Amino acid sequence: MTTRRRDLRLLTGTHFINGDEACAEGAVAAGCTFFAGYPITPATEVAERMALRLPQVDGVYIQMEDELASMAAVVGASCAGARAMTATSGPGFSLMMENVGLAAMLEAPCVLVNIMRGGPSTGLPTLVGQQDVMQARWGSHGDYEIIALSPESPQEAFLLTCQAFDLADTYRTPVMILSDEVVGHMTEKVTIPAAESPGHASRRGRKPPKRGFMPFSPGERDVPPMVFAGEGYHIHASGLTHDEYGYPVITPEAQERLVQRLVRKIRDHADEIVRTEELYTEDAEVIVVSYGCSARTTREVVEGARGRGLKVGMLRLITVWPFAEKRIRELAGRVKAFVVAEINSGQIAYEVERCAQGSAKTVLAGFMGGRIFSPDELLPIVEEALH
Repeated sequence: MTTRRRDLRLLTGTHFINGDEACAEGAVAAGCTFFAGYPITPATEVAERMALRLPQVDGVYIQMEDELASMAAVVGASCAGARAMTATSGPGFSLMMENVGLAAMLEAPCVLVNIMRGGPSTGLPTLVGQQDVMQARWGSHGDYEIIALSPESPQEAFLLTCQAFDLADTYRTPVMILSDEVVGHMTEKVTIPAAESPGHASRRGRKPPKRGFMPFSPGERDVPPMVFAGEGYHIHASGLTHDEYGYPVITPEAQERLVQRLVRKIRDHADEIVRTEELYTEDAEVIVVSYGCSARTTREVVEGARGRGLKVGMLRLITVWPFAEKRIRELAGRVKAFVVAEINSGQIAYEVERCAQGSAKTVLAGFMGGRIFSPDELLPIVEEALH
């Protein structure tokens, strides 16, 4: 890579760009060298920006025939050593799920950006929704764990996309950016820091010896060492249940050993992965839980309520999956209620209710999609929960 191309990877400085473009810049800054995707509203700007930027840094952009092929190409590129990403929305997200499961089984690190819109089916192509949250967690068949991050601003879209690549490599898993149409199409100031910022780690660490190498051995922290096609290792990659060498072993014992590890490598490190933002939770009687664009309305409501002497706080989910179970349980022991503000019929509300275990009630402030709700709509629900 020439000096000029190396410099183009990180556009250090202040820019006015939308959230989709910020996702793309975060990916390029993180060392992404491969993007495969198919245009879909409201995620198309991610692909457009990557089509512009990747050739500038010796990367590869390819528009595939559909979203199934896009996700398959990303998995293949990851196994070949590239930091790889795709971007989509709603219906395309559904089509990618089969190969998300393949990535989980092959332990192929990759990043999938989902700019959520209203559904189901074709739904609201140009309008906001947050209705893919459970699909992100459970969308592909079988048992596995996933990591999903939710930005509330273009600035955070940049930063979280950077961090998504490092998380993907650390845990050898697909990582999702659960953004939404409001954040994706919102233009704000985005500051891109210098090279010591997050997202510049190399995938190429110390390689294991080739003799007797097992590509799916538990390894450190239940994560196998990552080697790439073409490096001289014998690798057998299969979507079938496999042993530590990668060869299919169709027995209950092999299934138990493999799937337990796929789950454990995320669950056992949830405390390191999960990030939240809290506002006034230390004395709150009601806590509003939100994520993505919904958190922007929530923040305004909470600040206004505090100004009137109401004991209201906010818990924002930066990491949606794994879920912030531990923190919800801690807070449930000392608050009256959680109000869950989200643009769906109650997906995260169910998780909050499960974790609260009856210690505090859960109230849904759910809106079906098409627009972000206003403070005047959320505030009465919060006030009612205080009584």
